[in-house]
Amino acid sequence: MSAPASCPQNGAANAAAPLIEFKDITKTYGQGQAAFQALCGVDMNVHPGEFVAIMGPSGSGKSTAMNILGCLDSPSAGAYLFQGVHVENLGRNQRALLRRSFLGFVFQGFNLLARTSAQENVELPLLYRGEPPETRHQAAREALALVGLHGWEHHTPAELSGGQQQRVAIARAIVTHPLVLLADEPTGNLDSKRSHEIMELLVRLNQERRITVLMVTHEAEMAAYARRAVHFVDGLVDSDFGQEGKTCS
Repeated sequence: MSAPASCPQNGAANAAAPLIEFKDITKTYGQGQAAFQALCGVDMNVHPGEFVAIMGPSGSGKSTAMNILGCLDSPSAGAYLFQGVHVENLGRNQRALLRRSFLGFVFQGFNLLARTSAQENVELPLLYRGEPPETRHQAAREALALVGLHGWEHHTPAELSGGQQQRVAIARAIVTHPLVLLADEPTGNLDSKRSHEIMELLVRLNQERRITVLMVTHEAEMAAYARRAVHFVDGLVDSDFGQEGKTCS
C-alpha cells in the first residue's frame, strides 16, 4: 500500500532539513477546571540520523511528546511536521499509514506474543502490510540476524532472556526499514549488562543503518549513549544539549 500524496515519501527529505519539527506544540487533557496542560508550547527539531535522548521527571511531558511523535496522539494546538508534511492535519488512516511506513516502536515491556516464535513476532508488521509469506520470512530472518539472534528464530519469548526478548522487539521495529525508531525506556526491564548491550545495539543501528533514534529514558547512564539530550520540565523543553555540552540548534 503506497502512502497518499499528503503523507511523507521515502527519500523525500533533504538531509539538511529537519526530519521532524515541533512548532509551539501544546497538549491539553480534560476541560474546564479539570484541564491539565501536558505540553505548553514545545519547539523542537530532529534531523535525519540523530540519536536523541528525551528526559525529564514524571509529569514533565516527555511521554506525551513521544506519543505525538509516534502518531499515537494528536496535539491540541501547534504544528507537527514530518518531512515537511503537517501531521496534525492528517486523518486517522493517514496517520496510521505514516506510523506503519516510517516509524518503528520499542517498549519497556517488549510486548511480544507469548506463544509465538521470535520470527513470527518479527513478521507481524509485515503481515499487517499484506506482504507475502516468503517475503515476511526472509525479512524477519535478516532482522533477527542484524540484532544478533541468528539461530533463535523458532524460540518463543519464554525460551529467551530479557535481553534477547528486547532484541526480538527491536528486530520487529526495524523489519519495515523505518526512518525513525521510537524507544520508550527500552532498558527499563533489564539488568545493567543487558541494558548496555541493548544501548550498543541501538547506537550501531543509528550509525550503520542511519536510523534516527528518539529514546525516552530517566537513566543518565543510558542517555549518555545518545548524541543529544532534550530535557522536559513542566511541559516545556528546559534544555537541549549535545553530549559535548554545546546547546543544539
